[in-house]
Amino acid sequence: MFKKILVPTDGSTLAQGAATIAAQLAKSQGAQVVGVYVIDPFPYIGIGDASAVGLQAYMAEARSAAGQALEALGQVCKDEGVPFAGDTIERNVVYEGVIETAQAEGCDLIVMASHGRQGVKALILGSVAQKVLTHARVPVMIVKG
Repeated sequence: MFKKILVPTDGSTLAQGAATIAAQLAKSQGAQVVGVYVIDPFPYIGIGDASAVGLQAYMAEARSAAGQALEALGQVCKDEGVPFAGDTIERNVVYEGVIETAQAEGCDLIVMASHGRQGVKALILGSVAQKVLTHARVPVMIVKG
């Protein structure tokens, strides 16, 4: 049924839970897992000189976090004996990066965690999971935390 499963990760415990479920599903389907970590661009606001040092420090930290998150996801897949490929991308809007990756990689399912925010917090912060669910053209499995 599924051949390529996209698993967006932010390195959180909730994302690891979604990774485990995705890897088990991939194993049962003979599918591959594609992991993605979306980095928000450097928050330059256009006032004053752009700090090259600040940008370099920000990107180094972001790439380090991405590498750790994707390595953890890859290990979950390895433990299940599932093929894995991971990538880090930079996008202004995280959910768009997730959807673009699903399309570019030919994924036929997205499995991702939801932090389960409700009420005002959900309205103010928005929900990447909700936006992916709303805009994706492939099925989306939400793993609630």
